[in-house]
Amino acid sequence: MALATETEQLAAELGALLLRKKWFVTTAESCTGGGIAYYLTAVAGSSGYVDRSFVTYSNKAKQQLLGVRSATLLQFGAVSDETVKEMASGAAAAAKAQLAIAVSGIAGPGGGSVVKPVGTVWFSFWLNGQLSSQLQHFSGSREQVRLQAIDYALKHSILLLTALSN
Repeated sequence: MALATETEQLAAELGALLLRKKWFVTTAESCTGGGIAYYLTAVAGSSGYVDRSFVTYSNKAKQQLLGVRSATLLQFGAVSDETVKEMASGAAAAAKAQLAIAVSGIAGPGGGSVVKPVGTVWFSFWLNGQLSSQLQHFSGSREQVRLQAIDYALKHSILLLTALSN
């Protein structure tokens, strides 16, 4: 994955905010395949705020590593509000991090449906005990959807941390 300058800057900005607070971040990634963690750790000094992250591409991995309940996956699917919230909570607990970013979506080119078309991506953010989630729809190729999801996750994390600091 070639580093995109804007994405590198976002990762560095988030890292600086985390260092200031002396907080750690973890990621629980499905459709981004570890891309968020990749950009976070591309920043020199990132060991000061990144200890571990999780790539949980399969439902089995989501259950085993993050504690996502099988009932949640059966009822709502991997790409859902309910699943990403459990992913974020599980990642935060497993990593003992103050910020957890979870993402699950359909990057394409296949796998979409009428209800969940390609480009559908759910995000959840666990911020020091507070859980929130967002649904986004991206367009473009598989790579473009994944990169847009990575950028969104970083930007939204910066917004959440900045709002908390004010």
